[in-house]
Parts: sequence; C-alpha cells; structure tokens
Amino acid sequence: MKSHDKWPLFVFEMANNHMGDVVHGMKIIREISRVCQGFDFKFAFKFQYRDLDTFIHPDFKNNLEYKYVKRFSETKLSQDQFRTLKDEAVKEGFVTMCTPFDENSVDLIEKFDFDIIKIASCSFTDWPLLERIARTNKPVIASTAGASLDDIDKVVSFFTHRDKEFALMHCVAEYPTLKNNLQLNQIDLMRARYPQVVVGYSTHESPDMYEAIKVAIGKGAKIFEKHVGVQTEKYKLNDYSATPEQVKKWLEAAREGLEICGVSGSRMDFTEKELSSLRSLGRGVFAAQNIKKGERINRPEVFLAIPTQENQIIANDFSKYAEFYATDNIKKNEPILFKNTTRIDNREKIYAMVQSVKEVIMKSGILVPSRLDLEISHHYGIDRFYEYGCTLINFVNREYCKKLIVVLPGQKHPEQYHKVKEETFHVLYGEVIIILDGKERVCKPGEIVTVERGIKHIFTSKTGAIIEEISSTHFQDDSFYTAPEIAKNKNRKTLITYWLG
Repeated sequence: MKSHDKWPLFVFEMANNHMGDVVHGMKIIREISRVCQGFDFKFAFKFQYRDLDTFIHPDFKNNLEYKYVKRFSETKLSQDQFRTLKDEAVKEGFVTMCTPFDENSVDLIEKFDFDIIKIASCSFTDWPLLERIARTNKPVIASTAGASLDDIDKVVSFFTHRDKEFALMHCVAEYPTLKNNLQLNQIDLMRARYPQVVVGYSTHESPDMYEAIKVAIGKGAKIFEKHVGVQTEKYKLNDYSATPEQVKKWLEAAREGLEICGVSGSRMDFTEKELSSLRSLGRGVFAAQNIKKGERINRPEVFLAIPTQENQIIANDFSKYAEFYATDNIKKNEPILFKNTTRIDNREKIYAMVQSVKEVIMKSGILVPSRLDLEISHHYGIDRFYEYGCTLINFVNREYCKKLIVVLPGQKHPEQYHKVKEETFHVLYGEVIIILDGKERVCKPGEIVTVERGIKHIFTSKTGAIIEEISSTHFQDDSFYTAPEIAKNKNRKTLITYWLG
C-alpha cells in the first residue's frame, strides 16, 4: 500500500463491541482516541458491515440458536447509526476502515466514503466479494488466517493484475490466540514472497500480552490491528478485545519495539563516539621504508600496526580505490598521516564505470546472473577508461574459460596477443570492429572470430557491444601488450563484485 506513507498504521477494530448501542460505540471511539494522544503513529478505526436482510438465510433470521445469527442480530445498527459512528471516528482524527461481508455492504462503504476496505480472513477467497471490492477506488487490506500459500498467491495475483493498492495481514483466527500459536515467522514468509506488498499483523492474542507487537515490528510488519472495546457494568468484553488502558500499554510496547529496531530501509547514522572508538581500534599505516616526497605509497612500502595516532591513515582508508602520494619525506617506521599525504579516491569513478557497463547489459537484453564478478581494465589509467579499456564478466575458468566482454560506445581495447591461450569471440550484441594483425573486420551479432595464439588483436565499438569469449584456460600472465606503457601500469585492473538487481 502506498496511500499511507507514514508507518506504522494501528487499526482499532470495533467489530460488534458497540453491542448495538450507538452511544456505547461513540464512547469506545472517544476513549481509544484519548489513549492515542502522545503517540506519533497513524491510527485507523475499523467497523464491520453486514446487510443482515440478505446475509442471513430467510429460514434462519429468527433462529437465535446459531451463535453468529444471535450475535449479529442482537447488535444490529441502522445505516444512520453506522454513519454516526463513522463520522465520530473522522471527528477524532482516525483513518476510517470497514470490513464488508457482502456486496451490498461494499455499496454502503462507497456511499459513506470510507478510506480503506478490509477483507476478513473468512472472506479472503470469496471471489464474488473480491470482484466487487476490486471495482472500488479504495485501497485494500486483507487478512490471511487459514489461507494456504496457494490461495495467497492467487489473491495477490488477483489484486496485482487489477492494479489495486493492497496489503496483507498475517492473522491467526483463534480467539484468543495462545502465545505458542502466534506464528509470527509468517510475516517473514510473506515479506520475502511478496516483496512489493506491505505486510501487517492482525492480532487476537490476549490483550494483556505485549511481547508479540515487538516481535512483529522486528520482523518488518507495518500495519497492526487489534479488537478494542470499553467494559461497563452493562457490557462485558470478550477475551481478545483490549480496554483503553490495555491499548495504551500495547502502543507503548510498539513504541519501544520501534525504538529498539531503529532505522528501517537504510543504514543508520553513527555517533561520533562510536566512530572514534572504532577508529582507535583500527591498525595504523606506517612506513616500512623511507618514502620520498611525491612518491605513490603502495602496499609493499607500508606496514599496519597499533596504536594509531591522531590524523593517521588506518587500514580502513587504504582500499584498492584510494591512491596516496607523499607530500613530505616520510622516514621508516613513521606514521603516515593525512597531513603528509594527498589522497585520490577513485571509488566514485569505478562505480560510474559499473553503471555504464550495466546500461549496456540492460539495453542488450542478455540475461546474466544477478551477482557479477567484474574485471575492469583501464590500461592507461582510470581517467582514460572510456577511451581505452573494457570490462570482463568472468563466468567459468576451469579447463576452459568463458567470459563476456563489455565494450562501451567509443571504447577501444589496445593491441595485445597471447602465447598460450587461443580464444574465440562470439558477438552477442552491437557492432564490433576487430583488427587481427592489422586486418580490420566489422562483426555484427552472431558472427564468430577465432584469435589464434600469437595473433595481435584490437577490438573497438562505436555503438557499444558485448562479446562472448570462449577460450582455453585463462592464464594470469598470458596477455602481452605492444604498448610498453601498459605493461608498466601495475594498476590497470580493478576487480569488483556487483549485484545487478
């Protein structure tokens, strides 16, 4: 559901706890509203509609031996009385929800303009009712008690294909539900199976049990529903409906659960105390030999040890994306500090390259694994990658080798040859110019080119291309470039794992 951008949403279910007494129903709304004050949540009040004239079979309308016929008949309200309760909920600032148990009740929901339609578990696969609900312009929340996974799949498909805004509620239809049967792991199941759907928890546990709400919050539920009422000398509450005092404690437990869980959907902010503590435990970078001003500081020229000093570079800073150059002479065993070095961070440049490669892959329509091991070649340095380079996606490297080579528009792979391996290029996407020992050949998708041992080859593409490379086993030191400056570049490759999805 998208219409309620402020989560969590707490739903108070009146059901038949109004006892057929509109004044008592208004009392419930007002007292629940009172205990909601001071909580920064979104609240909804929910009603149930049944058109009893058609909902109960004519032969049983006066037969009060049937539990639900008796219950519904004795607590019946008129349309005007229901309208009064709905208006009171609006007045108290609640989002309004209603559960229809028949098609005529959906008409009434539209007439009274409720905000949300709730589908009860018993109606979860009532297809005629679902069809009528789907024709409304209301968002839907559906409870899943007793529904098989296959049924939930069908209902999710039903609303998805009708472009309905909907959420699912884990629910157990035992009143009250014992602690050992709450089955809150079902929230995990639904969130994983339907990642595009908001999942909530409709509770029926004993109203003085407050642990479940915390667990449900920890599992990522966003909507919470509880039966509520007010007990008087005249009207008693059932075992699963909460009094206003119990509702307040339930909300307090929810607030505590949210505080414990913290930020959702993104990484939290770190305190200065935490960062300072972690940094003091990190290994500092020290010179393993004398380093001259202007020299690049490479890994073999340093060692890592504690204790660190203020302003010192630590191991965490010394990543493959970072280049450090000495701005002063640094003696052996001295700490390498931010103030005696300059740093070039290529991380953003590398990830921009990855995004460019991703665009070519997505445009090509070629299916690749979601997890890719990329070998980014930047033969003349990262800053000239879009001029000279390519990106290899390594699939297999056993007794044979398979790779995809992604060439960006306008990018050229410099001349090289192999002494050991022989390779075959199969053009999958785009147009490629392949030059073999000085002879140029334009290759289109579907064409195959074999590069024999010792053959010097260059490839480039004006449009961007993807080439499948099949070869004998890849050997680490079997690529020989004719440009001597490439051979001198010891940092011409960046290896990175990237998740495409």
